[in-house]
Amino acid sequence: MRRRPQSAALTPAFLRAGSEKTVSTAAAQSQFHTDLWLCFTVQNWILDFGRPIAMIIMPLEWFPLNKPSVGDYFHMAYNVITPFLLLKLIERSPTALPRSAVYLCIITFVMGASIHLVGDSINHRLILSGYQLHLSVRENPIIKDLKPASLIDSFELLYYYDEHLGHFMWYVPFFLILFLYFTGCFTQVKDEKMPYSGWLLLGPSAVYYWYLITEGQIFVLYVFTFFAMVATVMRQRRMGFVLDSNGCFLFYNFIITLGLVLVWVAYLWNDKVLRKKYPGIIYVPEPWSFYTLHIKGS
Repeated sequence: MRRRPQSAALTPAFLRAGSEKTVSTAAAQSQFHTDLWLCFTVQNWILDFGRPIAMIIMPLEWFPLNKPSVGDYFHMAYNVITPFLLLKLIERSPTALPRSAVYLCIITFVMGASIHLVGDSINHRLILSGYQLHLSVRENPIIKDLKPASLIDSFELLYYYDEHLGHFMWYVPFFLILFLYFTGCFTQVKDEKMPYSGWLLLGPSAVYYWYLITEGQIFVLYVFTFFAMVATVMRQRRMGFVLDSNGCFLFYNFIITLGLVLVWVAYLWNDKVLRKKYPGIIYVPEPWSFYTLHIKGS
């Protein structure tokens, strides 16, 4: 025989008061997602930043040039783990986010990262054959003498898929998801602070985002996202809301990353070779171009 649920009116007053007090106390406590931010930081450093390094270090006889390299396997793992972590992050959002937008972003992210996987795999094999990242495709010694000349067009198409289309479809939905999550990271609890674990993760996380922005050539996308975050913070403050611990972690990440990018640009401001590779008003050299120009030869 099924028991009927007790009515709230039949619940003793002191139990209801205690329950309400517990809920309010739990809401006031910091719910910093240490596990997710730690997973993001570790897998970003190993699977994204570490994959070209692993490919350079590993002996060629272990991973022949006509087979997937260790970096390719890192990239495959990244393409699976990162969207999973993004979905878990969205699940923990304090506010409900538009599901259609989230799903579309995840699908586009996976497609863009997969396009980049193929282009980046061939690109790193070209580096091992003497390709110089600080030069354009047609200026590279191993490319400009190819016969027939139409092969150069094919390599330029590969470069477009790798550095432009792949990056666009990869990073735009990535930052859009972070921003959508950020819009829900506001609370009326004034004394919620980021825990010690968040401060420890802040440095490694910001350094990775510096690499992501400079190597991915997405400074404009990053700046627009940052300005949107600043505008959201100002608007929410006028309504009496402040950032929770997770929102502070993201916001501080973007602030530190901006400082790192500005220091990087100032350091290479007078580099004539990189200036030629990256013309225009926005000058943000890629770390791997700096590597092939100043480090690899020595």
